[in-house]
Amino acid sequence: MSSAGFDRKLIAPMMLGSILNPINSSMLAVALIPIGAAFGIPPSQTAWLVTGLYLATAVGQPVMGKLVDTYGPRRLYLIGTALVGIAGLMGALAPNLGFLIASRVLLGFGTSAAYPASMSLIRSEADRTGQESPTGVLSALSIANQVIAVIGPTLGGVLIGVGGWHLIFTINVPLSIACVLLGWFWLPRRATGVRAGQRLDYAGIVLFAAMLVSLMVFLMLPAVSRLYLPVLAIGFGAAFSRRELRTLEPFIDLRVLGGNAPLLATYARQVLSFVVSYSFLYGFAQWLEEARSLSASAAGLVLLPMSGAAIVITAITGRRAQVRGKLVAGSIILLLAAAGLQLADAGSALWLLVALGVTAGFPQGLNGLANQNALYHQADPARMGSSAGLLRTGTYLGALIAAAANATFFKTGASTTGLHHLSFFLLITSSLLLLITALDRSLRRIGQPT
Repeated sequence: MSSAGFDRKLIAPMMLGSILNPINSSMLAVALIPIGAAFGIPPSQTAWLVTGLYLATAVGQPVMGKLVDTYGPRRLYLIGTALVGIAGLMGALAPNLGFLIASRVLLGFGTSAAYPASMSLIRSEADRTGQESPTGVLSALSIANQVIAVIGPTLGGVLIGVGGWHLIFTINVPLSIACVLLGWFWLPRRATGVRAGQRLDYAGIVLFAAMLVSLMVFLMLPAVSRLYLPVLAIGFGAAFSRRELRTLEPFIDLRVLGGNAPLLATYARQVLSFVVSYSFLYGFAQWLEEARSLSASAAGLVLLPMSGAAIVITAITGRRAQVRGKLVAGSIILLLAAAGLQLADAGSALWLLVALGVTAGFPQGLNGLANQNALYHQADPARMGSSAGLLRTGTYLGALIAAAANATFFKTGASTTGLHHLSFFLLITSSLLLLITALDRSLRRIGQPT
């Protein structure tokens, strides 16, 4: 045990690496319309740029976590952040949409490495110093991700205004170089706690990816002639579940769900919350540019208060242990935001559009934080890592469903009619979220004095 404190040199590479995914997610919100215009394609096709990233991340995050445990955080951090730079170059030079989607897939895998590497480093530092993981470092990582999500659409709008949509991909090159240099010089070369005997569950990875791809290909363009795709997805899902429950080292440990109804409810809330959040972010951003005729830069500024509201509400309520009140309030405010989209049209005043964004922003801070705290109390302590990983998977599933919803309602363009249809979908989703929250009696016990 060492008396030394947390190695502060680790903070810079950890924080810079952790923002790569949220910055690429949020910047794209204002780039979908310019990209569609450049290639002459509707939003139903550019939505694959969102789907590609999150499909890759949903599969890549657990894989990278296993590889970090096997080979150590430094090696995976360097490989992952280097892939981000390569993906950035691919995107900047993309001659067509297919090549651009491929760059987003590679970007998804590359950005999946920094988070598990950072968690591993924090745990190693806790072991080295003999102290619990520093809450200040964990808070800094969380705040960095929230802040970059706030400025992402605005930054994307500025970059597009300066040099076109290509710059939102090119910016990954200097970010990647900075991460690689910081990681090379400052991350420890000898990793502790590495379990070299671990094996990857290749069959589980393939079945999980096949299930998601089959389902998303159908949802992005639903048709009777393509009903075989959800049937395939169900088959792959059943085979995946059977495999994961029987193998000793599963890709995703489904055993954490066994008989734990409150935990299942938390996962469901996580999925539903992010379906609404991402549908609003990408759908509203596209509508602002196409139907409301704002530039990408102006749309980014309109969206800025939305994520700012999430940070403010997180700062105000973050220290309160109770979760039920946050989830109920978050669900109700989501209902109001979804209903408010019915008021939007091509002549809507900017103050109304900003107000709609702010209304949608508050639940992002309430629901995300509350679900995380609920999981902490509901999960088996021995399976906390796997449980937390599944919560993050729920986030990605919500983003994928949101991409499919935007593709469906904006099939021929981001019109006001499409936005109003999306509003009805979000009203149903928010109502289901409120119902699951209201029926979960276990939430009343969380955060109450014993």
